[in-house]
Amino acid sequence: MPTIARLPDLLISQIAAGEVVERPASVLKELIENSLDAGSKAIQVHLEEGGVKLIRITDDGCGIAKDELALALTRHATSKISSLDDLERVGTLGFRGEALASVASVARLSITSRERGAAHAWKLKGEPDAEPEPAALMAGTVVEMRDLYFNTPARRKFLKSESTEFAHCADAVRRLALTRPDVAISLTHNGRNLFQLAPADAPRRIADILGDDFLGAARAVEAGAGPLAIVGFAIDPTRATDAKDGQYVFVNGRFVRDKIISHALREAYRDVLHGSRQPAVCLFVNIDPALVDVNVHPAKTEVRFRDSRAMHQFVFHAIQRTLAAPVQAEAGPALVERETATVNRQNQPNSEYAPPLRHQGSLGVAEPAAAAYLAFARAAQQVTPSSAGPAPTFQFQANFPVDRAPQEVPLGDSNDRLQPDSPPLGYALAQLHGIYILAQNARGLILIDMHAAHERILYEKLKTAFDNRQIATQALLIPAVFSADPLDIAAVEEHAEALADLGFQIAPLGPNQLGVRAVPALLQSGDPAALAKSLIAELREHGISQLATARRNELLATMACHGAVRARRQLTVPEMNALLRQMEETERAGQCNHGRPTWTELSLNELDKLFLRGQ
Repeated sequence: MPTIARLPDLLISQIAAGEVVERPASVLKELIENSLDAGSKAIQVHLEEGGVKLIRITDDGCGIAKDELALALTRHATSKISSLDDLERVGTLGFRGEALASVASVARLSITSRERGAAHAWKLKGEPDAEPEPAALMAGTVVEMRDLYFNTPARRKFLKSESTEFAHCADAVRRLALTRPDVAISLTHNGRNLFQLAPADAPRRIADILGDDFLGAARAVEAGAGPLAIVGFAIDPTRATDAKDGQYVFVNGRFVRDKIISHALREAYRDVLHGSRQPAVCLFVNIDPALVDVNVHPAKTEVRFRDSRAMHQFVFHAIQRTLAAPVQAEAGPALVERETATVNRQNQPNSEYAPPLRHQGSLGVAEPAAAAYLAFARAAQQVTPSSAGPAPTFQFQANFPVDRAPQEVPLGDSNDRLQPDSPPLGYALAQLHGIYILAQNARGLILIDMHAAHERILYEKLKTAFDNRQIATQALLIPAVFSADPLDIAAVEEHAEALADLGFQIAPLGPNQLGVRAVPALLQSGDPAALAKSLIAELREHGISQLATARRNELLATMACHGAVRARRQLTVPEMNALLRQMEETERAGQCNHGRPTWTELSLNELDKLFLRGQ
């Protein structure tokens, strides 16, 4: 019978390294986190062969005392926690005391460090019985790791190519750089300088990492409730792409992959994304450290919230309200010019979107009482987007002074042609091929897809009316009769009450016929028979039980699509202007029910470039 024996310390460390040190990027992340926790303001990263041959981190932090160098390389040795209370309120990126010991067990490690005020630096190699040696260093710490997995060749076989490992390392550096825009960070690979980031405000750092295109296509997010706060940027739905790696979420300054937050983002974008496009965000969530457990996994990329339901609702509503902003409050699909955005970022060094409240030189955390969070947790489940009640039925009537036409202005410089008092979508000029509306606002030319825009207006009105059980019904003078099979007739009889809740009155008129006697007033201009057929098909396939979930919105979207104004319909100028005004009052008016854009803008500067004016 095998006997039970205590494992050697080296083997214990190598087993632990299997959880902490997955690849060079894992080592790099742990070492940079230690540098940030040490209060560094400048960090230099040097890599060779994707980090497998060499990782060198140089920082200007507080340094490590000579007597503590050897202790820093032992397992479960840390200066960041000393009690259970500290563990439950972790305020630093590193805290487990395993990183350096794990790295030293599977690679050749050395630490050179000099405390502030010390006469000189000391260097310690991660070898048994090694002693600190005097060394030259201005200030801070240099951690050097060479030959990863040199003593565990089986693990080294699982590493990917040099380019792949380097890509993971570069991604780890970028994520950490996003959390600390006040820290200068540089990255060098095989002697080549890849990037050098100077201290900046949060928007400038986001633009440096994710690109000006992301920042120009994103909407600012800012919300707070009790101990929770969220700031950052979320991509405009019309500018989203199919890329699945565009979500950067940080909780108390720590990059996380959290299923709760990811699901909240998907739900918030559900109504506005087209096809397989994915939401791209860069969000900083702040929460009382006592209300989130960061000690879930050795890699520290997973967290557990005390009240995951409240966190889901908070993130969902914060993003949903940002995306639901009406036209008056949003920048519009093409209104933000890159040059203007860059100037604005440079002129705002203390941007309101920077991660707030630095804690011990590293993390943004909130410190309110747990009771306040629990009160919010109960209230967050009942929060719904603000609404002023059911919007009036869209009847193609002008709701602005008809005699107020766009002012005639002389030709000349672009700045002389602006009309600052015009509404966001301006005033209608004409229809193009019975599909698009051309309008003029203070900035230039607006192009509107009239069917897509009207579809969104009807959809939002239907959702509001359905939620408030206020769907008005319009009786038909002559019932719309259509052929139906026995299953359709059975579905109508089974779901008669549900159909009435949706504003429909449908009754059998014979063994193979159904008649539509009334339709929702919002959809009275649509084809009653086509509306009824699509509704019955949905009820037959999914039943009524799922109408309160995502299927309900899909059903209402189908109804809105059938009821919206069709292409080729000629509209008068007052009718077109009425559509523009209702777009300005409707949430999510920038996208139709299928996520496609409903309008876009060509600025005067863009038009001038098309005709080479001023060149």
